[in-house]
This record gives sequence, structure tokens and C-alpha cells, in this order.
Amino acid sequence: MVRNIMVEEFKQTPLEEQKLEVVERKGLGHPDSICDAILDRVSVELSKEYIKKFGTIMHHNADKSLLVAGEVETRFGGGEVKQPMLLIFGDRATEEVEGVRIPVKEIAIRAAKDWIRKNLRFVDPEKHMRYQVELKPGSAALTDIFRRKGKVLSANDTSAAVGYAPMTPTERLVLKTEQFLNSSKFKKEFPATGEDVKVMGFRVNNELSLTVGMAFVDRHVESEDDYFRKKEEILDQLRAFVVKNSDFKKVDLKLNTLDARGRGVGGVYLTVLGTSADGADSGQVGRGNRPNGVIPLNRHTGSEAAAGKNPVSHVGKIYNILAHKIANEIYTQVPGLSEVYVWLVSQIGKPIDEPAIATARVITKPGVDIGSIRWQIGKTMDSELEHIDEFCKELAEGKFPVC
Repeated sequence: MVRNIMVEEFKQTPLEEQKLEVVERKGLGHPDSICDAILDRVSVELSKEYIKKFGTIMHHNADKSLLVAGEVETRFGGGEVKQPMLLIFGDRATEEVEGVRIPVKEIAIRAAKDWIRKNLRFVDPEKHMRYQVELKPGSAALTDIFRRKGKVLSANDTSAAVGYAPMTPTERLVLKTEQFLNSSKFKKEFPATGEDVKVMGFRVNNELSLTVGMAFVDRHVESEDDYFRKKEEILDQLRAFVVKNSDFKKVDLKLNTLDARGRGVGGVYLTVLGTSADGADSGQVGRGNRPNGVIPLNRHTGSEAAAGKNPVSHVGKIYNILAHKIANEIYTQVPGLSEVYVWLVSQIGKPIDEPAIATARVITKPGVDIGSIRWQIGKTMDSELEHIDEFCKELAEGKFPVC
């Protein structure tokens, strides 16, 4: 098979060497991240059930969701939930095949509850969350894709995705900072911290500014003084972590910058359940991190949300994650590269292993001739597309994070 693969040199200064860089990371308990993670888990669980019942994955796209914030009253020493959050599941899922029914609603709710139990320490999925499942059967044209036989299915959309490698030191530190704050070890040491963490980083030359927003859990905070004491302890731990995990000339670190002493609960970032979704902020699928875990404002990015889409025909998921994987493969396997960007463009109805065009744009290191490595880059791209069926199987099993 001859695929439409293009390789070209990208005449641009590598991002790491540019003057300004802005990177964001929405953490585990952020309302948008909750939607992404849960709806993707719904897709994984539906895929398992389809394979169990029919031997293959059927049409579904659980990629529309709204997490409606609840209502709480925060108090030092412990507040109360007055109105639970509402999680709305949306879009399409096959409910019946030749008389055999799939309990789509039950699977979706069970997947959500399981994820909440494992990831949000203070949220009781029975008490603090309501569920509204709006997953309807798909259109005839899109469901018919799944009846067509072959090694791979046809793309269910005309879409485009882009991925890149490697991550810059700024991107890596922003990602690692949130993961550190949400690690089990950190939560054990600082139980007053919730899972809703957001990290915003901007670098000017070799100086980095990190602003962290992290929900505190009111039952573990006795008073305003106790809050600010805990906050200083956390800042000390964060500074030590940043020093150990970076070599920037200077890092300016701030935590919960809206805080104001003397204003009681109104002057501190308190939640009842460890997420701002309990009474402040709602969330949606697709508003959070890109598939590599950050929101990189200097990079080329696509508009599709990967979370919740089916893993065998929806290129909005497959290409979004695969583009990053291919970029990483090229960067690690081909010598002489500073940065790699990969674009994948689908055409509805064409097999997913035959994109309308697959393009790699690479920034070479000084003295490297693109002509000497062009063939190796193209070969790597072709190999990844040749094995896309194996990649889709891993997607269906949830082996690649979407946020």
C-alpha cells in the first residue's frame, strides 16, 4: 500500500529556545478533567461489553458531557452539600443488535461511579452526584461503518489532528507538578488538599512563573490561621519539588492567589468535596488538556476532544492520540531532530490506516540535512499507520490517557 505521506523541514526556532512559552494543566479533580476521564471510561466499558456480546466494538461516541456544579456551604471544620452535582452523559451508543440489548445507561453510570470512587476521595458517587444519560442510537450511515468487514474500519468523519515531540522542560514541569500534588504520597501527607488542581506556567527566557490553584477541603481546615499555615507548608514542599525537577534560572511559585487574610471562608479556597464542581464551577468534555496531558498555547493543536469517542473509527480520538505517538516515535528513532510535528487528516469513508495526508514537519539540529533522514521519518510514519489496528485495540482497553 502506498500512503500519502509527506516529510518536510520546518524552518522555525524550537520552542524551548523561544523567548515566551505558556503552558497549562488542569488536574485530576478539575471539572473539565472529570468529564474527560469519566466519559472516556464509559467508552472503554461499552467497548468491553460490545466485544463480550458481539465479538466486536459497536458504534458509540460518548464524547459530550456536562458536569453541572452543585451547591455547598463551606465552613472551617466541615461544611455541607446542599445540592448534589449533576453529570450529563451525551451523544450516541448502540443499544441493541439483532434483538440483543446492551444496558447502556447502567454501564455509563457504573463507569462514572467506579471512576469517582477511585479518584475523588471526598465525593460519594451515590450521595453527591446525580446522573442523566442521554446516549441515543446512532445514525444509519455511521452505524453501518461497523458492519463493514476488514482489518480496519473506515473513518467516521473528515477531521484533522496534530501531535508533537518532545515536550519542553516547561511542559514537563507543569505536568509533573500537578501529578506530584495529586500523588497518593502527597495526599497522605497533606489530606487537606483536594484533587482539583490547576497549574499555569509561563516562561520568559529561562525564568519561569508557576501559578497553582488547589482546592482545600474544609473538614481538614480548622480556621483561617490553620489554612494559611498549611498553605505555607505546601509551598515549601512545592519549592523543593520544583528545585529538584528543573534547572530554570529562576522559578516564581504562587499558590491560590485569590486568598485574602481577614475575610474568613470568603478569603480562602475552600471546598467541601475537594473539587470546585461541588459548588462553584461546571465542566465539559474537550475543554481540558490535550492528549499528552497539557494545554500548550504555543503549539499547533486540533479542535477535537479525544475523550469518549469510539476507538476504532472515530479519527477525532484515534488520530489525536496517534499523532503524538508517531511524533514521539520519530523523535526517538531518527537522529538529528530538535522538534517533530505530525499532522493526520482523515476523509470520511476511507480506511483509518489511509489518511488523506500524513505530514511530518521537523526541525533539524544544526548541520543535519533533511534529505539524509527523510526516508527514515517516512518509514516510521508508514509503520505506525500499518499497525493502527493494534493501536486501536490498546485504545479500546484504555491504555492511552486522553487528558
